[in-house]
Amino acid sequence: MAHRQVTGAAGEAAARAFLEGRGLTVLATRFRALRGEIDLVAREGPVVVFVEVKTRRTATFGPPEGAVRVAKQRQIARVAEAFLSTSGLRGAPCRFDVVAVDLTAGPARITWIRDAFPAEGLPLS
Repeated sequence: MAHRQVTGAAGEAAARAFLEGRGLTVLATRFRALRGEIDLVAREGPVVVFVEVKTRRTATFGPPEGAVRVAKQRQIARVAEAFLSTSGLRGAPCRFDVVAVDLTAGPARITWIRDAFPAEGLPLS
């Protein structure tokens, strides 16, 4: 497995444990559709939560959450539509979160950005 994939997998595992520790139930990991992938799909009560996980081992490229740009947001929204259709959850309330995992020093530092962007892919606030 390439170094980048190892970093991504470590970040996703940390994000999953973090979210489950806060009461979310993970429905799917690395859900793939024709146009891309969503790292984690979870439920928080009645809400379906689509989670993009970004992990960094160095600060060279800035904070991890800065990598979720508009094009990526739109891709995630399209894949979310596919998930809702295939899972029988169409019409369920949903939101898009970002979990930033910083592995630059010591234990993972996790930042959870709830409702990070709307479905139409507007920039993160």
